[in-house]
Amino acid sequence: MFKPQDTPRVFGLPTGVDFPQLLVAGLLDRFKGQPPEALARVELIVNTQRMARRLRSIFEDGRAMLLPRIRLITDLETLAPSVIIPEGVPALRRRLELIGLISALLEKSPDLASRASLYDLADSLAALIDEMQGEGVTPDKIAELDVTDQSGHWERAKVFLGIVQNYLSLTEAMPDKEARQRARVAAIATLWAEKPPQHPIIIAGSTGSRGTTMMLMQAVARLPQGALVLPGFDFDLPPEVWATLDDPMISEDHPQFRFYHLMSNLGSTPNAVECWYKNATPYAQDRNKLISLSLRPAPVTDAWRIEGPRLENLDEATRDMTLLLAETPRAEALAIAMRLRQAAQDGQTAALITPDRMLGRRVTAALDRWNILPDDSAGTPLHLSPPGRFLRHVAALLSRRLDAEALLTLLKHPLTHSGDGRNMHRLYTQRCELAIRRHGLPYPEPEAFIALCEKAVPDDEGMQRWSEWVAKATMGHLDYATHPLGHWTALHIQLAEALAAGPTTSEAHELWQQKAGIEARRIMQELEDEAGHGTDLNAADYADLAGALLAAGEVRDRDAPYPDIMIWGTLEARVQGADLVILGGLNDGTWPATPPPDPWLNRKMRHDAGLLLPERRVGLAAHDYQQAVSAREVWITRSIRSEDAETVPSRWVNRLGNLMGGLPNQGGVEAWKAMIARGDHWLGQARALETVEPVPSAPRPSPRPPLAARPRSLSVTEIKTLIRDPYAIYARHSLRLRALYPLVQSPDAPLRGIVVHAVMEDFVKSVMENPALLSRAHLLDIAGQQLEELVPWPAARTIWLARLARVADWFIEGEQARLTQSKPVAFEDDARGLLELPDLGFTLRGVADRIDRNLSGEIQIYDYKTGNPPTDKQQKNFDKQLLIEAAMVEEGAFKKIGAAPVSRATFIGLGNKPVEIDAPLEEEPPQVVLENLRTLIAAYLDPAQGFTSRRVMEKEIFAGEFDHLARFGEWNSSDAAQPEDLT
Repeated sequence: MFKPQDTPRVFGLPTGVDFPQLLVAGLLDRFKGQPPEALARVELIVNTQRMARRLRSIFEDGRAMLLPRIRLITDLETLAPSVIIPEGVPALRRRLELIGLISALLEKSPDLASRASLYDLADSLAALIDEMQGEGVTPDKIAELDVTDQSGHWERAKVFLGIVQNYLSLTEAMPDKEARQRARVAAIATLWAEKPPQHPIIIAGSTGSRGTTMMLMQAVARLPQGALVLPGFDFDLPPEVWATLDDPMISEDHPQFRFYHLMSNLGSTPNAVECWYKNATPYAQDRNKLISLSLRPAPVTDAWRIEGPRLENLDEATRDMTLLLAETPRAEALAIAMRLRQAAQDGQTAALITPDRMLGRRVTAALDRWNILPDDSAGTPLHLSPPGRFLRHVAALLSRRLDAEALLTLLKHPLTHSGDGRNMHRLYTQRCELAIRRHGLPYPEPEAFIALCEKAVPDDEGMQRWSEWVAKATMGHLDYATHPLGHWTALHIQLAEALAAGPTTSEAHELWQQKAGIEARRIMQELEDEAGHGTDLNAADYADLAGALLAAGEVRDRDAPYPDIMIWGTLEARVQGADLVILGGLNDGTWPATPPPDPWLNRKMRHDAGLLLPERRVGLAAHDYQQAVSAREVWITRSIRSEDAETVPSRWVNRLGNLMGGLPNQGGVEAWKAMIARGDHWLGQARALETVEPVPSAPRPSPRPPLAARPRSLSVTEIKTLIRDPYAIYARHSLRLRALYPLVQSPDAPLRGIVVHAVMEDFVKSVMENPALLSRAHLLDIAGQQLEELVPWPAARTIWLARLARVADWFIEGEQARLTQSKPVAFEDDARGLLELPDLGFTLRGVADRIDRNLSGEIQIYDYKTGNPPTDKQQKNFDKQLLIEAAMVEEGAFKKIGAAPVSRATFIGLGNKPVEIDAPLEEEPPQVVLENLRTLIAAYLDPAQGFTSRRVMEKEIFAGEFDHLARFGEWNSSDAAQPEDLT
């Protein structure tokens, strides 16, 4: 196939060509006139499974022939069968063993990292070990690093790496995947040096970015019939620029640095690289020259002034380029989706290339409106699939206290009770949620949950059995102890299968079905098998471990997607081709990505040890960009703002814009503006797609229901609502709507009021029985008991008890004075009154917190407030609670009290500034209050009177219970109410 030569045989294909297509074309061109079996002796080694499939597809589309053997660069077992390497240790086992080491380190140095990052640190350290073995760096080399001029953190890291050195020495008999690969390549290279194969061996599409791959490429390039075919080789780069790439510390981020490094290791220069196929003509040669010049290494960008004026046909070079500058990531995704839809309609092959997985998911979601599912090379992350989410929710049962939201999240999951009888499960779940929202259940416990379900649907045996199953399957599993990993794994799988099966414990559930379920089962089975190599963990550490393992999994469905619309990562895009290529997310930090933090070695230490520099990722990303931007039709897209801040354009987009902006005489400025204009056109199309016709805002409602639907009974506290927000009374009584508790319940002001009322009632009752208990200690003891019973939030209990402690002395002092003047005769449970207004056909209901009677037979009414009590002015006009209760007492509405004069009605404020505020009984005597109340009720029993929303709210910022129903926000308090007669 190849003529003999003394130098390594290296070929390349330029950027902007279909690499697999021309690879096959060049191969077939070299075998013209040779017998059919000659091609079958070729071994073609490629770097991705996707490229291997593409090559087979190209061969199958051609004439009938014997095909070369196509294998992956990671699958070399059959390349030299005589090379035998010991079986490797599973990657998960190594990580589990490293978790034990890191756990011990964190116990000794807890300031190094949070235990929540236990698996991430183990994964990072395992990646470092893989890199060391892939680059041929021994632990001794790491141990010899000089960290005297580094911070103390690196000294600690070095000490830990010394522990790893001992670990590696103990596990040399069982190398991991990377060590086995390097050992295999080294053995193959040694074998070939003695007995080189005589048949053609070609490595195509690899850049040699990893040490093991570089070693194999060097061995192949030196074979008698070996060759390398490099993708995206820049044939326009002058020799003097190649010469500047000799220092990796300043040049490794250049897209062609890997090729310079490869040729240097081969004892040659990049100038020796030949073109693989004589007819390999880029789609836009002028564009290749423009991009190549824009990517010159930073130290030699002065060449722009010299070579820039030599560039020709900039308008032709950029004619098929579009620069889309979107305001937001959403706008960027929608514009990309519209262009991909157009490509599908026109029969083009189109690919979105981006390292931003969120952008890919946004584009996929936008394409769904046209029933286009792109072929996404990254698939779906397993932890975001239904089985992944389900398993993470189940793991949380072991480490977090179960709340109502987490319970319903599990019960509503499609995999819960996924066997027979799921319809009834969904019905019971709906009833359960409604009961929780009505009655509240912040932290479900078995007995309370079963009682709540019984209360929701009495005498339903099916729901009772269901509630018992739910309680057993989801509650009581919180465990703060430390157990072996095998215990957690077995318990996790057991709980997950029990929840998926339902009360029947049938194995016919959906948890381990479909591709996502099969992958989840594989990961959990592997974890169970390797659990014996793990360390003891608590539940939180196990949940983090399980979540990290699931996050590393992927689910792909190759048969479902639209075949010609693709989303590629940068690795898949290196050796692929499409009619339209969209480079998405070209912002600094995304493309190129910010190098991840390395907790073990800094940049200088990596260079000294011979490991890969962080700039390697930038250089590879630059090479991906250079290849993709040279395609036939190219889009470059970025969002000017992210969700929370302004973004920085990718350095390559900046360079291209600056270069073209400095070439006004060649039309660079006009060409750049034309690229932006083409992008603005599509952004306008996206805005037009989402444009909606404005609709008139809702008016401020003031419904006038018929008399039969108007309330005929209100509580004393609802009179204030009737005055301030009549619409809430209409919604509550005419429409019979009731507000539901949120699922995520919190220790709010109403609950605090309930607690304080219960504390004060119990305290005063106990003091009446034994006056010696009138003490601060007794008050706080009762408060602690009530808080423990009524408030399930430990932080809230502590805070509220502290607040009561601040006002305890003040309250006891006031209580001593109150008890010398009068004695309590009724509390909230028995201080209930009804006042009939026969002439209006109306009943007023009232409940007093506390009613006392003095020696003269006069009544004193007290009401506890946890906030600020209403002022005199507020009581006269709006908050008439105590004034109305006083009128009801004098009218004999409280049967236990009877009709009696009221000498005092007082709010006892127990807020941050405790205070007593008396109701203005002299200015608002009971008879006047009662007459004003009759007038108010009569007005709202008039058919012409509407129940206006937010009539006189105390503050505009206060939210009403039914504001969403009144569509408040479409109108404001300055708008006139619009009466509406209802029938």
